[in-house]
Amino acid sequence: MSSESAHTPLLPTEKLDPMAQDFNQSSRTSSSRKRRLRRSRSAPRGDCMYNDDVKIEEPPPHPSKIPMFSDLNPNLRRVIMLLALYLTIGTICFYLVRNQISGQKTNGVLDAIYFCIVTMTTVGYGDLVPNSSASRLLACAFVFSGMVLVGHLLSRAADYLVEKQETLLVRAFHLRQTFGPTDILKELHTNKLRYKCYVTFLVLVVLFLVGTTFLVMVEKMPVIEAFYCVCSTVTTLGYGDKSFSSGTGRLFAVFWILTSTICLAQFFLYVAELNAENKQRALVNWVLTRRITNNDLEAADLDEDGLVGAAEFILYKLKEMGKINEKDISGIMEEFEQLDYDDSGTLTTSDIVLAQTTSLNQR
Repeated sequence: MSSESAHTPLLPTEKLDPMAQDFNQSSRTSSSRKRRLRRSRSAPRGDCMYNDDVKIEEPPPHPSKIPMFSDLNPNLRRVIMLLALYLTIGTICFYLVRNQISGQKTNGVLDAIYFCIVTMTTVGYGDLVPNSSASRLLACAFVFSGMVLVGHLLSRAADYLVEKQETLLVRAFHLRQTFGPTDILKELHTNKLRYKCYVTFLVLVVLFLVGTTFLVMVEKMPVIEAFYCVCSTVTTLGYGDKSFSSGTGRLFAVFWILTSTICLAQFFLYVAELNAENKQRALVNWVLTRRITNNDLEAADLDEDGLVGAAEFILYKLKEMGKINEKDISGIMEEFEQLDYDDSGTLTTSDIVLAQTTSLNQR
């Protein structure tokens, strides 16, 4: 290559004809509209939560007054405190009426805690039975309050603990693949309930094995009877022909019964939620893959102007998927009309300021 050609200035780009310029401008405008529809500062697209480049600064957590609970989730901390309060009050009450409870006894305090757990989880073996009016009324009060505690608070704590183990399970399933933090978050977001079912099932299997082994080794039950006792306990049947009769067994039962019964309840809850989620996904897939007809276009034309815009089409599809209904749309439109102070059909900063000022003046 000669030196002259090396220093030759670049020629300016050729001018496009007017039709090409209009086409390019239209393409850029259409692309810009799609980007605006898909992304919004107030409602970001789902995959933006996995962006590693964006780091959200969070305020430092408020230090707990109890040092040993400083690293616990606030909801879990509250559950532990309420459970401790329930067991403390229950143990004191049932210990005070221990002479009004008949059955096979070991230690006064241990039997009171054991009876409290068996009552709260509705297992009710029948090895300890209230035999007076006062003790029976006390048992009635604690069984209902215990069911509320198990059904609402403890299940929430179990859900939190299961979520903490999901990351480990995803890593185990994809051990031979390069799975970074972003991939793990995407996988958990897509199959969250499925992994919850896996975790609770694995924990349930471990609890079954531990309970059966303990009954065989400590309570000296045959394997079949031990497994039978575990099944009747976890499902809260509590026939009463087999139960924890020794002091060591009841101490173990205090922790094992509470954990195993809640774990089984959570497992069935996750299975039901997973089934509902699969049905919802099947409906969404059907809505997105079926052919659009003229009747669909007429139904999607909300303002009846003969044209279906992107916003109208999105609303129609969301209604078909069952994610939004007419009542939701009416409520949103009412809010929009209240904020659209100048009735221009669009919202600006001045509209928001004027609407807020008017609202304050009306107060």
